[in-house]
Amino acid sequence: MPIQLPGERDRLFYIPLGVGAVIPPWNFPSAIMAGMTLASIVAGNTVILKPSSDSPTIAAKFVELLEECGMPEGVVNFCPGAGASFGDAIVAHPRTRYVAFTGSREVGLHINKSAATQSPDQVWIKRTILEMGGKDAIIVDADADIDSAVEGVASAAFGFQGQKCSACSRAIIDERIYDKFLDKLKARVEKISVGDPAENSDMGAVINEGSMKDILNYIEIGNKDGRLITGGARDSKAGEGFFIQPTVIADIQPKSKLEQEEIFGPVLAVIKSKNFDHALEIANDTEFGLTGAVYTKSREKIDRAVREFHVGNLYINRKCTGAMVGAHPFGGFNMSGTDSKSGGPDYLYLFTQGKSVGEKM
Repeated sequence: MPIQLPGERDRLFYIPLGVGAVIPPWNFPSAIMAGMTLASIVAGNTVILKPSSDSPTIAAKFVELLEECGMPEGVVNFCPGAGASFGDAIVAHPRTRYVAFTGSREVGLHINKSAATQSPDQVWIKRTILEMGGKDAIIVDADADIDSAVEGVASAAFGFQGQKCSACSRAIIDERIYDKFLDKLKARVEKISVGDPAENSDMGAVINEGSMKDILNYIEIGNKDGRLITGGARDSKAGEGFFIQPTVIADIQPKSKLEQEEIFGPVLAVIKSKNFDHALEIANDTEFGLTGAVYTKSREKIDRAVREFHVGNLYINRKCTGAMVGAHPFGGFNMSGTDSKSGGPDYLYLFTQGKSVGEKM
C-alpha cells in the first residue's frame, strides 16, 4: 500500500471469489461467453458455464478447446439447460458465489433478486455482474455531417439485425434537418440486402420465431403511432427463415412504447427534436443507459454530451455499436446493468475480493 504505518508492513491483495455461474447470451455466443468465462478463470475461480439454449454449440466447442489446451478438469463445467429451470437453480444454489450474466433486463432483474435472497447454508452475499438491455439513441444535430450520420445510424440500427444491446434503436434528429435526413436514411436502408449471411447479405434472420413475432408486433404498434418510412414486414424474398425487412418509423413521440421499450430487432424509431437541449432530454428519458452517440461539429455540444448524456458508452461523430476491447470498456447505467466495464482495466476486480493485511514488524 502507498501508506505504510510506522513499524508495519501493509498489503492489499485480491483473492478468488469461488464458484461462479456464467450465463452468456445467444447474440454474442463466442465473445461474451469467452470473456466472462476467462475473466473468472484468470481471477482464480471455477465456473458453471450455462450458455443460451439458442446457441450452446459454440460454448461446447470453446470448452473442447480449453481441454485441448490443458485446462484441469472441473475448472470450467459446461452445463447447458433451460434458463427458467436449470439457470434459476444454479443462481439460487447456496454454493454459487457470484453470477456473471449478459441478457435481457427482465432476466437480469430476476437474477439480481434471486441472488439477493439468502439460501439455507449460504454464508456470503452473492455478487452479480449484470449486462442488460438498452434503448440506445443517436443524436444528430443540425450542424452535423448528414451523410456520415446516416451511415452511422443505419449501421448501428441494422447490423446483426439490430440484435445487439448497443444497437441504435432511436435516432433523434434536429427539426431543421429532419426531412433531409429521413430522405437520405430511406435511400441508405433500402440498399441493405436481406438473406443468408453466408452469401454476403447485409442482414440475416432474427434468432427465432418468437422473436420475429415480437418484432412484428412492435412494428404494428409503430405504424399506428408513427409514419412508416421503409420496411415494416416479414421479408419473404429472403428465403426460408425468420427474416424481417429493415424498418424505419418516423414521427415517433417521446414516451411512446416504440420510443421506450427495447425491441431487439431491425426497427428504428426516428424522433424529431427542437434543439440540442431537447435532444438530450429525449435521449436521457428512458430507464436504460447503455450506449449513445452524438453527431455534431460543435465543441461546446460535444462537451455537454460528455457531461450530460447519461450512458456508460458514449461515442462522438461515430456509430454507437462496435465497442473494442481496451479502447471502449463496455457497460451501462440504470437498467442497462451494473456497469461492469468489460474489456477495461477494472473488469477482473469484479471476479475477486480484496484482502488487507497489516503485519507488525
